[in-house]
Amino acid sequence: MNAVVLRPGDGERHDLGPSSITIKAGGEHTGGTMFVAENVIAAGFAGPPPHTHERLHDMFYVLDGELTVRVGEQTVQARPGSFVCVPPGVIHTFSNQTDGPVRFLNLNTPSGWESYMRDLANELPRDRPPMPEDIGRIASRYDFHPL
Repeated sequence: MNAVVLRPGDGERHDLGPSSITIKAGGEHTGGTMFVAENVIAAGFAGPPPHTHERLHDMFYVLDGELTVRVGEQTVQARPGSFVCVPPGVIHTFSNQTDGPVRFLNLNTPSGWESYMRDLANELPRDRPPMPEDIGRIASRYDFHPL
């Protein structure tokens, strides 16, 4: 395994309408231990349906903007510098309820989520944001259990 060094803007970028996902590291880079992506979601992005993961720890670190994250019964307005770690089995979702973009890191352990992101980018129209039902349908192939 080799070290990965990426400069700003580097990585495997996928555009989804006005939003984007840039994969920074996946299983092929981390020996299957982690996935890291820089995400930019557009204003009004509805996000995935509420869901749980069986094995996946889903983490969010907000860089710019305000990410709305539902964790269990709690809803958090996560501003820059905020970190949310959702362990397996906890209901969660996220969205952008503001009028500007949100940029955040999405980290998952173990890896594998990069395959979902690639499927999402390859199967959905690029001229519109993904809808919750689109996200749920594709993510359900992976460790994603919508409620």
